Formats: sequence, structure tokens, C-alpha cells
Amino acid sequence: VAANTASNPLQLLPLKLVDKCKEIVGMLLGFDGSVNMALEDVTEFEITPEGRRITKLDRILLNGSNIIMLVPGGEGSEV
Repeated sequence: VAANTASNPLQLLPLKLVDKCKEIVGMLLGFDGSVNMALEDVTEFEITPEGRRITKLDRILLNGSNIIMLVPGGEGSEV
């Protein structure tokens, strides 16, 4: 698989793809059977071509189909 990735830069290995995703850190208020989550005191970390972008939000509703990984009690990215 690594050889294919070298010849096709658009193809990413799974962990490299996870590294390119947004990271959202916040206090969980609740969730449902589809893992839709209500979060408060949210910080969103995103890597963009211009650099790292940090966005603070009071509350969000996160669609469960957009979640790839959960880290309960995690510290999140360093600010």
C-alpha cells in the first residue's frame, strides 16, 4: 500500500487521513443513538494551507456521521 501512496499522492493511508481531520474538544452535554453530540465550551482545531486555525464556540451539535474517533477525558491539542 505504501508504494501506491508514493505514486499517487491523492491516496492517503488511514492514519494520515485522520491527521488531516478537524479536532473538536469540548464538554459533552448529551448524545443519541446515532452518536449525534451536543457539546459546550468547544475548541475546534483545523490544519489549513495557511496554517493552524483555532476556533472557539459556546455550543455545537455535532453530527455523529462525521465522527471518526472519540477520546473521553482527552486533553485535546496543545493551544
